[in-house]
Amino acid sequence: MGAWGTGLYSGDFASDLRIAVAAVARLPFDGERLLGLLCDTEPSAALDPKDPDHTAFWLVCADQFAKRGIVCSSVLEAALAIIDQDRDLATMSSLGMNETGLRARRRMLADLRQRLVASTPSSKPRTVLKEPQPYLLETGDVIVFPTARGHCINPYFQTKEAITGGWRQDGWGAALIVERGRAFDFLTWYRPLRAPEATVAKPDLAELVVRADWTLQRPGTLSRSHFKRMEIEVLGSLSIDAAKLNQLFPKRPAGITDAIADISIANRLSLPAGGGGPVVNRQPTRALQTLRRLADIQV
Repeated sequence: MGAWGTGLYSGDFASDLRIAVAAVARLPFDGERLLGLLCDTEPSAALDPKDPDHTAFWLVCADQFAKRGIVCSSVLEAALAIIDQDRDLATMSSLGMNETGLRARRRMLADLRQRLVASTPSSKPRTVLKEPQPYLLETGDVIVFPTARGHCINPYFQTKEAITGGWRQDGWGAALIVERGRAFDFLTWYRPLRAPEATVAKPDLAELVVRADWTLQRPGTLSRSHFKRMEIEVLGSLSIDAAKLNQLFPKRPAGITDAIADISIANRLSLPAGGGGPVVNRQPTRALQTLRRLADIQV
């Protein structure tokens, strides 16, 4: 979090947490359980008063719950105590905020307190998922997607023509979906094993099977709109041996945090810029995250 941020959402942590709240708010659970999920996602910020993001965690959760009509006495009480005891101001001061910034922050907190106290439960039920998000990809699916200087299409733009700075395809990336799952039985995630390089020509399945040095990525989410905007194509499927995957990558992070934060798989598929010739971009290999051959995890 930047100590200079006088607004509630000035820091990166607060902005990211707002996205996480939006994700869990889609779950058909009550406020206390939703708060528990957020605490599990950010345990240090939620539970450790010495964490620099501690006060922001409770203030953001309280603000977002109030705006969404989510009733949760625990988050309301915690936020009001933080404001009334000047604990957030003390945190900002310790992070280096000057007197001018602290006065602006105090005004923001006063406004927030007023909103929290005045908030009432919404008479209109919030929109929640009535069933789990569908799987759009299967474990073992081999996918390809257009790239520009190693970057896949940014799916947060409605069209690739609208991407800031322009986007012109110069290659193809590829990945193997080695796992999929659902956080809390509702929020779907996928874990890609990414090809080490983007190539000028669109690869076929036979070519990808013999390619070396694939890199295991954190999980990501994939909505129907992102699937379409990224122009993902499924070339075929390979049989993945879960036991071999577990043996080679025993400490890979679970997908719950990524699903709650709604981190798009697009963030896991881009390659760093560089390279030339027939290869557009190459991903440096790292021993603990790299699979030499796809055959090493196949049935």
